[in-house]
Amino acid sequence: MKKYTLGLAAVAMAASISGTALAQDITVGVSWSNFQEERWKTDEAAIKAALDAAGANYISADAQSSSSKQLSDVESLIARGATALIILAQDSSAIGPAIDAADNEGIPVVGYDRLIDDARAFYLTFDNVEVGRMQARAVFAAQPKGNYVMIKGSPTDPNADFLRGGQQEILQAAVDSGDIKIVGEAYTDGWLPANAQRNMEQLLTANDNKVDAVVASNDGTAGGVVAALTAQGMEGIPVSGQDGDHAALNRVALGTQTVSVWKDARDLGRVAGEVAVAMAKGAKMGDVEGSQTWTSPGGTELTARFLAPVPVTRANLNAVVDAGWIKKDALCAGVPKGAVEICG
Repeated sequence: MKKYTLGLAAVAMAASISGTALAQDITVGVSWSNFQEERWKTDEAAIKAALDAAGANYISADAQSSSSKQLSDVESLIARGATALIILAQDSSAIGPAIDAADNEGIPVVGYDRLIDDARAFYLTFDNVEVGRMQARAVFAAQPKGNYVMIKGSPTDPNADFLRGGQQEILQAAVDSGDIKIVGEAYTDGWLPANAQRNMEQLLTANDNKVDAVVASNDGTAGGVVAALTAQGMEGIPVSGQDGDHAALNRVALGTQTVSVWKDARDLGRVAGEVAVAMAKGAKMGDVEGSQTWTSPGGTELTARFLAPVPVTRANLNAVVDAGWIKKDALCAGVPKGAVEICG
């Protein structure tokens, strides 16, 4: 009996060692579209933590807003031993050769936050149509009538149109009734704040500054919009955003931004790391926890998982502090005493 028990222990130990070795053999390569944006540092930390917990390795590359560099980056990550890939696509229409390269090597791909319209990539993101709805709801609640400007995301990112579609769902009835007039809209190349600011400046000029609200599609573009408005003494009109960037949350507290739809990047990064490891171990996309079949606007049937966003306004700023997303001092910097409850 003792020999039998020792034998079982040996088998269990061998299995444990084998499992550890297997995990250590997993290397997840992450291709970032542009790592200079504030939020991706948070995503990266969450991905790394999930991989560390699984005993897997992390490697990465920054495409620096270049779709051609991203293709070579993915080739490099594969050459460096990636056994799974997480790709934040710079240009969803140009990423195809990278998916082909991964597929040729039997390497699973997680399309991270932005749609890769290819059934071979697992699509992981927040519900971006709902993000757009949340943005428009908050701005509309603050300014139910008047001239609206729509500052959209990058034309190469499908999320820009998902957001715009959700925004229009909320505003359409008021547009039809004449309560709201959309006096201008523009895509923002690369999601860059400087481009958003330039677009907003041009739209203000075109409308003789007769703008009552701005639906901006993320916090970076919102920052550009607020800079343009401030230069004209118009800061404080309703402006939306998303991502929960610290600067944007401070603007919400200050009253120069109405809402930042918070997509907790810590959750997205953690899930991405877990999904990448599971698929590297052989799990099929349909077996991933929380996955569903979803048809893209292009008609591709994808396996996807959508996380839920949270709109943050002055009314619930405590949510991001309580969650440890931002420190109270950073949130309340420059906020007059008594302006916001959480800031005292």
